[in-house]
Amino acid sequence: MGPWRFVGRTDELNRLVAAASGTSGRGLIFSGTAGIGKSRLLREGVESLPTDKYAVWFASANIATAGLPFGGLVQVLPADQPAGLSPAGILRWAVDALHQQAAGRPIVLAIDDVHLLDPSSAALVYLIARTDDATVLGTVRNGEQVPLPVRALWTDDLVEYAELQPLSRPDTEALLGEILGGSVDKSSADRLWRLSAGNALLLRELVMAAQIGSELTQTYGVWRWTGRLELAPSLNDLIDARIGQLDHGVQAVVELVALGEPIGLDLITRATRQQDVELAEERGLIAIVPHDRRNNVRLAHPLYGEVVRSRCPVSRTRRLKAELAELIESVGARRRDDLLRVAVWRLDSGTAQQPSLLLAAAAQAFGRYDVPLAARLARAAMDTGGGFDAAELLATILMFSDQPDEAIRVLDAVANQCTTGARRARWLTARGMVTYWGLRQESTVEEISKAAEELPDPADRARVRAFEAIMRLQRLETTEAVRLGRAVLDRPAATVAACGLARCTIAHLHAAQGHFELSARAVAGVAAEAAQWRGDMPYLQLALELARGTGLALAGNLAGIDAIIADEFADLADAGDFRLGSGYLSILRAQAARLRGQTGDALRTSLSACAVLANSAVYTSLAQAERAHAAALRGDVAQAEAAMAESDAARMPGMKVLDPWLEQARAATQAAAGDVPAAAETLRILVGRLWADGFAGHEVLALYDLVRLDLAEIEVGPAGPDGPRLSVARRLAMLTEVVDGQLPSLLARHARAAARGSGAELLAVADEFAAADLHLYAAEAAAMAVARMRDERASATGPANLRLGELLQHCDLVRTPALSSRQPVLTDREREIAVLAAGGTSSRSIAERFYLSPRTVENHLQRVYSKLGVSGRGELWAALRALPDQDGRSGRRDNA
Repeated sequence: MGPWRFVGRTDELNRLVAAASGTSGRGLIFSGTAGIGKSRLLREGVESLPTDKYAVWFASANIATAGLPFGGLVQVLPADQPAGLSPAGILRWAVDALHQQAAGRPIVLAIDDVHLLDPSSAALVYLIARTDDATVLGTVRNGEQVPLPVRALWTDDLVEYAELQPLSRPDTEALLGEILGGSVDKSSADRLWRLSAGNALLLRELVMAAQIGSELTQTYGVWRWTGRLELAPSLNDLIDARIGQLDHGVQAVVELVALGEPIGLDLITRATRQQDVELAEERGLIAIVPHDRRNNVRLAHPLYGEVVRSRCPVSRTRRLKAELAELIESVGARRRDDLLRVAVWRLDSGTAQQPSLLLAAAAQAFGRYDVPLAARLARAAMDTGGGFDAAELLATILMFSDQPDEAIRVLDAVANQCTTGARRARWLTARGMVTYWGLRQESTVEEISKAAEELPDPADRARVRAFEAIMRLQRLETTEAVRLGRAVLDRPAATVAACGLARCTIAHLHAAQGHFELSARAVAGVAAEAAQWRGDMPYLQLALELARGTGLALAGNLAGIDAIIADEFADLADAGDFRLGSGYLSILRAQAARLRGQTGDALRTSLSACAVLANSAVYTSLAQAERAHAAALRGDVAQAEAAMAESDAARMPGMKVLDPWLEQARAATQAAAGDVPAAAETLRILVGRLWADGFAGHEVLALYDLVRLDLAEIEVGPAGPDGPRLSVARRLAMLTEVVDGQLPSLLARHARAAARGSGAELLAVADEFAAADLHLYAAEAAAMAVARMRDERASATGPANLRLGELLQHCDLVRTPALSSRQPVLTDREREIAVLAAGGTSSRSIAERFYLSPRTVENHLQRVYSKLGVSGRGELWAALRALPDQDGRSGRRDNA
C-alpha cells in the first residue's frame, strides 16, 4: 500500500500555512498522539509554500540524533561547521548561516517531533524564532518530555500551541475512499472510524489487516467491511507498545472492561480491587465516562479491547462473561441495556438456560435494528425450547436478513403450534411478509385475506387486515387498501401496531395524492407512539419512513429529508445491518442530492444503496433506478442504461407503487441518450397512469419533467367529455389547486413562462428554485431563460448569463437537455479566443499568440458575440461560465 493523497484537515492546513506566510512571525506547534497525522499535516503545509518567496527547511528529529549536538538539525545546517568556537559562538554562527542561505527571504523552519531535539538544536530553534523574518513550525507528541527551549517557544508567545484533534467522521470516510480507491459504505466507515478513534496510522493498519484477510468486499464500486478483524502483527505491536506490561490485578480490570464495556464503576470495583482500577486509569488503559447519573468504565482506546479479547483464553473468557452476568443479576437489571447484555454474556459463556431471557433479548435487539445479534439470540431461544414465539421472531428477523427460504422453513415447522387465534394471526402475517416481499408471491394477498375471515377475534383480524392493506396499496389497489386501513382504525380492539401500519398505508396514499399535510400528520402520530409498537412490530418503521420519505420527496422538502437522514433510526439501521432501512434511506438521500444538483453525491449514495440491497427483493429496483437517474444527469449513458436494465430485472410486480420513480428514471436515461421523443412518450404514459390513479403528488413531478424537456405545450392525459386533452402547462396549473405546498405553484409558473417564452419570468422562477435549495431545477430554468434571451437579443442576456453561472456553481457535473439544447456551439478557435478576451487579453496579443491578424481576431469575436447574444467583452466571461464545454460539461466542479 503506497502513500495516500492528503485529504481533510482543511482548517488545520490553512492555519499552518497562514502562520508560515503571515507577517507576525508567530509560528505554530501542533501536539497530538502518535499516528494522528501531525507529521503529514506539517509536511503538506510546508510543501505548499513557494520556495521563491520563502526559505523553507524541514527537519525530522528522532531518538538516534537526540544525543548529538545539532543532530536534530543536521538536515538544515551547513556541513562545514567552523572549529574552535564556543557554544555561544556556534549558535551565532548557525543563525547567521541560515540567514545567509535564505538570501533575503523569510525563513520557515519546520521540525517534526520537536520534543526529540538535542539541547543544542533546541536552543538554536528558540534563537531563530526570536529573529526577524523567521517562523518556526513543528509537531510534538503528547505526554513526552519537552526540552526547556522548545517549551519556551509557546510560553514566550513565539509560537501558537494547538492540540491536533482526531480525524472527524467525514474526513475518515474521505481518507478511506482515497485508500481504497472508491466509496465506502456508511456503516463500514463508521465502524472503522470508531475503532481507529480518528487516528490515521491505526486506520491504515486496520484497512491493511482487512485487505489481507479478504474482509473488504466491493459491490457496485462500494467497499463494505464484514466487521471481522484479524489484527496484523504490526497493529498488535502498536497496541502492545501502548498497553505495556500488566500485573495480574490490572490485567483483571482490563479484561473485565474489555469483555463488558461500558460497565459501571461501582460494579467493576466490586469485582476487582480498587487500587487496580485506579492504577489502570492512571496508566491510561481505562477511562471513566459520566453517563446518565452513572460513571461508566471503558477502555481508553477501542483497539485495546480487540487486542485484549483476542488474547484472553477461551476458558477465561467464558468464566469472566458468566461473572459479568452474575454481577448485573446480583444488583438487578436496572438499566435498559442490562437485559440484552446479560443474555449475550450468558449465551457466550454457555450458561444460557432460560429461553424467556433469550427471547426477550432477541426482541430488544430487533427493536434496535441489530439484525445479526437479534437472529443469534432468537436461534438460541429456539434451541433452548422457545417454541412458537421464538420461531415467529426468528422467521421475521430472517426476512429482514434476506433469507426468506429459511424463514419459510422455520415457520412451517411450527404451523401445527398455531393453537390460538393470536398465534394464527401472527403466523399469517409473518409468513405473509416473507412470501410477499421475500419470495415475490402476489397470491399472498388473497391467501391472507381469506384466512383473516376465519379469525374470530377482532384484534387478530385487524392485525392481518393491516398487512393486507399495505400489500394492496403496493399493488395499486388503492380503494381496497383505504377500505381495509380504515376498517382497522375503526376497530377499538386493534393493537397500536396494527393501527400504526394502517395509518402508514393511508399516509403513503395521501402523499402520492399530494395531500402532504394530511400525510405528515398521520406519520407524526405513528412516530409519537413508537414506544408502544416497536416491541411488537419494529419493522413498522419501514412503512413509516416510506410514507414520510415519499411525501417529502414529492414536496421537494429537502430539509425534511435531511432530518430523516440525521435521525436515530438511520444510525441504528446502519450500525445494526438493517439493510432495508439503511438502503431506503440511502435512496432518499440520493433523491435529495439529485434535486440539489449534487449528482456526484447522488450517484455515490445510490450505488451504496445498490450494494446494501444487492440480495434484497424489496427496494433493489428503486435503488437501481435512482442510480440510473443520477448517472443520466451526469451524461453517463452507459451506466444509466445498465442500471435501468438491472432495475427492470429486479422489478417487483407487488411493488407497483414505486413504479413512477422508475419511469422517471427511464425517461431521464432516454433523454441522456439523445432520444427526447422516447423520453417524452415515457412521461406522457406515466402522466396518464398517475392521472387515472389519482396520484396528483407524483403526477406534478412527471409533468414537470416534460417542462424540463421544453415540452410545456404538448397535450397529456385523456380526452374529457368537455373537450380535448390538456397541455402540460394547463394541467400543472390545475394541480396547484389539488397538491399541497409551494412547489406545484412554482413548477406551474415555470411551465407557463416556458410556454410564453418569457426569459424574465424563467429567471425569476430560477431564483425561487435556488431559494428552496432545488439547484438542479434552478440551473435548468436559468438556462432556458438565457436561451430565450439570446434568441431575442435581449439586453438582460449578460446578467442572465452571470446568474446561470452562479447557479451552476452549486451543482456538480450536470448534462441535461435543458442545459445543453439550444446552447450555441463555439469552434475550438472561437472558444480559445473568447476565453483569452474574457480574461482581458488584447486582440493584438491574441493575434500574436495564434499567428493571426488583429482583424481576424475581431471577426472571431464578433461571431462569438452573435452566438452568445452578448454585446461585447464585458459580458463575455459570464456567458462563457454558463456555456457547456465541447463534451457538454459546464465550467463547474465535479464531486463524483
